[in-house]
Amino acid sequence: MLFKEIVGQEFIINHLTTSADAGRIAHAQLFVGPPGRGVLPTAIAYAQYLVCQNQNGENENGNASCNLKFEHMAHPDLHFAFPVTTTEEVKKHPVSAKFGKEWRSFLTKNPYANLFEWYGHLGVENKQGQIGVDEAQEILKSLSLKAYEGGLKVLIVWMAEKMNTAASNKLLKLIEEPPDKTVIILVAETEENIIQTIRSRCQVLQFPPLGEAYIENALVKNEGVSLAEAKKIAHQCQGDYNTALHILHRDGDEEEFENWFVTWVRTAFRAKGNKKAILELMAWADSIASKGRETQKKFLSYCIDFFRQAMLLNYKADTLVYLKPVTKFELAKFAPFIHGKNILDITKELEDAAYHIERNGNAKIILTDLSIKLTRLLHKKQ
Repeated sequence: MLFKEIVGQEFIINHLTTSADAGRIAHAQLFVGPPGRGVLPTAIAYAQYLVCQNQNGENENGNASCNLKFEHMAHPDLHFAFPVTTTEEVKKHPVSAKFGKEWRSFLTKNPYANLFEWYGHLGVENKQGQIGVDEAQEILKSLSLKAYEGGLKVLIVWMAEKMNTAASNKLLKLIEEPPDKTVIILVAETEENIIQTIRSRCQVLQFPPLGEAYIENALVKNEGVSLAEAKKIAHQCQGDYNTALHILHRDGDEEEFENWFVTWVRTAFRAKGNKKAILELMAWADSIASKGRETQKKFLSYCIDFFRQAMLLNYKADTLVYLKPVTKFELAKFAPFIHGKNILDITKELEDAAYHIERNGNAKIILTDLSIKLTRLLHKKQ
C-alpha cells in the first residue's frame, strides 16, 4: 500500500514517516477513527514503510522484494488480527489466520470498508464477531518468532474494540513489553471502547474527517466521475470516503434504512391514543428484530443521524444539512418536530437501544419499548 494511494491524511502520514526516519517508533500505537477516514490503509502503509525500511516519505525507495510482498498483503512479517466468528468452513475456534484469503480479497476490494461489510464479505451478517482468547494465543505465538527478513515485524489489530476482556487481559503484557523489533498497531473506531489499561500503553493518533477537496479529487481520479458530481457527493459523505463510494454506487443500506425509518416515525406519530398504530409499531419492531444484530445497530446509528439532520434543518443550519432523502419523504416537513426539547432524549433512547442489542438483549422487546417512547417524544412541544 503506497502512501500516495491514501485519500488525504497528509499531516498524519508526514508525522509517521518523519518519526520513522528519525528512529522514533512507538512500540504500541492506537489509530482511532471510522474506517472511511483511511485508518486501516494508513496502518498498512506505515507497516510497509517500517518493515521494508523505506525512506523519504514513500513506499517505493526500499527493499523491492519486500514492497512487492506488501502489495499482495502477503509479507510474513505483517500480522493481522480482526473480528471473526464461526462460518460454514470454520465451525469452531475461529481465528484470523483461518480467514487469510477472505481478508486479502476484502482489502483488495475496498480497504476503507467497515466492520458490517466485513461480516457481509464472510456471509455472517446475522452474527457478531470478536477478537477472542484463541486469537490472543495465536498472536503471542506468532510474535514470539523472529522476523522473517531480520528487521521489524508488525501486528495490526483491526477493530481493536472487539477484543473481549479475556483477550485484552492476555495481550496486555505483550502491548506493554512487546518482543524485540516488534510494533503493534491497534486500529479502532472509538478509543473509549478499549480498556483503559491498554489505551494508556499506546501512543494515540486521532484521524480527522477527510476534507471535501480530497474526496472530490479521489472520486474524479479513482472513479472517473465528473467534478460536479464529486463535489455533491463529497458534501454528503461527512468526510468519509467509504460513505462517498456507497453514495456513488448506490449500493449502501441508506434507501432500505430510510424506508424503515419513514414507516417507523409516521406510525409512531399516529400512535398517540391509537391502538391500531401501536399494533403496527409492534409489527414493525418484530420485522426489524428479524434482521441481524449488526444490521439493527447500524440502522439505529442511521436514525440518530437522521434526527440530528432534521434538527439542524429546523434551526436553519442549512449548510450543515447533507442528508438527501431518496424516497418522497420531505425532511423540511419533518424537521419542526425535532428540536432542543426532545433531540437529547431521542438520541439517548436510540443509543441505549443499540447498547442493549449489542449485549444480546431481546431485540423485539427493545425496539417495541423504543417505539413507544418515540411516540411521546415526537409530540413533545418545543
